[in-house]
Amino acid sequence: MRLEKFLSESGIASRRDAKRYISDGRVSVNGERVLIPGTHIAPQRDEITFDGEPVSGKPKQIYLMLNKPTGYVTTVRDERGRPTVMVLVGDISERIYPVGRLDLDTEGLLLMTNDGDLAHRILHPSHEIQKTYIAWVEGRPDRGAIQRLREGIEIEDGITVAAQVNQIERREGESQFRIAIHEGRKRQIRRMFRAIGHEVIYLKRVKIGSLSLGRLPIGKYRFLTSNEIESLGREA
Repeated sequence: MRLEKFLSESGIASRRDAKRYISDGRVSVNGERVLIPGTHIAPQRDEITFDGEPVSGKPKQIYLMLNKPTGYVTTVRDERGRPTVMVLVGDISERIYPVGRLDLDTEGLLLMTNDGDLAHRILHPSHEIQKTYIAWVEGRPDRGAIQRLREGIEIEDGITVAAQVNQIERREGESQFRIAIHEGRKRQIRRMFRAIGHEVIYLKRVKIGSLSLGRLPIGKYRFLTSNEIESLGREA
């Protein structure tokens, strides 16, 4: 088994983050530090440690959604000392981690789990799991600009794929939109609206696939139901 897959199944991190932890020198096999992701191990025979602590087998699987407030980073720890979402789930004894990212200044639905396989499938671009957001933007984009967002627009790292963009409301000097995308580029929605000349002033993720934030209070979490877990598994 590849080392990052073992770490993922053991609830340490998603495969993507596990590869980074290996490259950072935080993982050892039989007392020797391993720096190359993709290294094969024998889980029944080899002794694996992460940050000096032994890594055991597959833990009890935890699935929850958090309504992330602004001002928190979606990492397990932050080198700059900023608060992470982990403090909001501090009463969970099992090791869990965020699935994907929400920007510091974006709030809303964040999935957290220790099921590395599901996390990997949700994040993999080929599965095209749709994420839905509510955004308030400055001004009133015209129909042509909105159509450009729907068809794909040029941003710094290339043209975006087609998106679902629907205007919901207007108030003085601002407009509200519902946007659904299945890409996961950094600050993508903010950059999309900036490309048509309208800055995003508020952004909240409300759905991942069929999983909906609903009325979960900001800063709170709840465990997923069995039906929600099954639906996510089918979609991924």
